[in-house]
Amino acid sequence: MKKALALILAAMLLLCTMSFAVAEEGQTLTIVAWDAGTTPYLAAQKAAFEASHPGVTIEYVDVASQDYAIKTTTMLAGGDTSDIFMVKEITDLLNWQEAGYEAPLNSYIEASNYDMSGFAGIESNYAVDGEQYALPFRSDFWVLFYNKDLFDAAGVEYPTNDMTWEQYADLAIKLTGDGNYGTHYHTWLSAVVNWDVCDGVNTLIDGDYSDLAYFYELYQKLEDAGACMAYDELKAAGLHYSAAFANGNVAMMPMGYWYVSTLIGYNNDGTCNFNWGIVSVPHKEGVAAGSSFGNLTGAMINANSANKDLAWEYISWLAGEEGSIATASTGTRPAWVSEAVAEAMASAEGFPSDEASKAALVPVYVGIEMPASEHSSEISTILNEEHSLIMTREYSIEDGIAEMNERVADVLG
Repeated sequence: MKKALALILAAMLLLCTMSFAVAEEGQTLTIVAWDAGTTPYLAAQKAAFEASHPGVTIEYVDVASQDYAIKTTTMLAGGDTSDIFMVKEITDLLNWQEAGYEAPLNSYIEASNYDMSGFAGIESNYAVDGEQYALPFRSDFWVLFYNKDLFDAAGVEYPTNDMTWEQYADLAIKLTGDGNYGTHYHTWLSAVVNWDVCDGVNTLIDGDYSDLAYFYELYQKLEDAGACMAYDELKAAGLHYSAAFANGNVAMMPMGYWYVSTLIGYNNDGTCNFNWGIVSVPHKEGVAAGSSFGNLTGAMINANSANKDLAWEYISWLAGEEGSIATASTGTRPAWVSEAVAEAMASAEGFPSDEASKAALVPVYVGIEMPASEHSSEISTILNEEHSLIMTREYSIEDGIAEMNERVADVLG
């Protein structure tokens, strides 16, 4: 592991020498972040940027994670001059933009001819009325985990990075039996139907949830076939998805990329001892293979910063390929999508060695799980309430979605 990280950091430092420089000797950038003293990727980012920008010092202002939204908003409202604020929630970005706390970035993007293509579409969630106010540097999108040993034992070919949901369902049913489940769905709404946002068109705040029926019907088909644990059974047992897959009797499971590090840890400590891999989540017909959804973490420039040019150099480096390699060196999934970043991630000790798993690290599109709006929280509550009633079959799929549409329409006015 240490050797792999050393090679990654060496390559990263070579890449960093290509950055254009506005830095001057003795400059300091202050960055407000949460849990800065215990977050490995922040330390790696600081070391890499300082190494490639001699004379510049990064100083973190540490704010506890649970207090971040309230504390940072108070700081900004009080005229704090810290140069950069990490963006924890999209709602924070919208609130700060409305209050005038964020420096607009379009002029910097245009002047530097900054390439935004590596964000796979997720950067649009940091734009307001066409103006970019932050850049994403971290994004945990969803992939499909699978147990290679179960596929081998059944003599069935592994899942691929271009697989429809119908093909996935056929595989799940084929891998079911002898105490094994073909797939596993966690109880979250996102784990069952949020695949609808992978088309780049639908969202969970648009008020029309008719397309969710496809994924609820798919789930009920698999539940009826015994290919996954029943929702009621999962709720009663309180079984966490990490333990369900680690038990070794689940062939496939859609889940966020963050579970990779958990599985690597499980293999190291003996919690599980089977071979596993990842591929892109399945897709509907007409939706590009490699499309997924996720969340994001970013960085914005404080409108009160006296070092805006250097702050732009930092966040553009951080969010781009060079900073993303530094982030990836700690096992964290960057927002930037490229072969070089995928190579850095795949080199982590314990990551599957097959090419398909590595290819899954390069999605073509990443939608946002729940876009921010003034109604996001209320809509999320409604959808989760109706989701539970559909999953327990207290409501039919048709009636549950009708309730979603009607209740959210009332919220949207």
